[in-house]
Amino acid sequence: MTLTVSSPVFDEAAKIPQRFTCEGADVSPPLGIAGLPAGTAEIALLVEDPDAPGGTFTHWVMWGIGPDRAGIGEGEVPPGAAQGRNDFGREAYGGPCPPRGRSHRYTFEVLALAEPLGLAPGASAADLRRAAAGKVLDSGRLTGRYQRH
Repeated sequence: MTLTVSSPVFDEAAKIPQRFTCEGADVSPPLGIAGLPAGTAEIALLVEDPDAPGGTFTHWVMWGIGPDRAGIGEGEVPPGAAQGRNDFGREAYGGPCPPRGRSHRYTFEVLALAEPLGLAPGASAADLRRAAAGKVLDSGRLTGRYQRH
C-alpha cells in the first residue's frame, strides 16, 4: 500500500481555504493519513512553500506523531508530538502567506519512519531531514495552492 495524504478541505492541486492561511484564522488544516507501512514507529510532517522568492520556505515541522493516527485534526498537535521551528521563527504552524498577486504551492509531506527521530523541540526542517535519512519507510504528499489578493 502507498502512503497517502489527503484533506477534507482541499484536494490535490486545489486552493487551500483562506481559514488556513495568514489571511484567515491561520490554523492548520485537517489531514488524513492512510497506507502507513508495517514497522512505522513514528510519523513526521513538513509543510513547505517551494515557490517562495528566497527558496523553499518552511511553514510547519512536526514529528513524534504516533503511527496509530489516521490523520491530524484541524489546529491539532497530536499528543506526544514535537514541533520544530518554522521559517517565521515559531514552533508552530504558519499558514500560507505568499506575496500578493502570485500563487504558490504548499506541500504537506508525511514521512513514515522506521524509528523515532529523537530531535529536541525547535529543530529545523533541515535537522529533521538529516535525522530521517535512512529511516524513511515511505512518504506521501498533498499539494495545495494559495494566492493572496
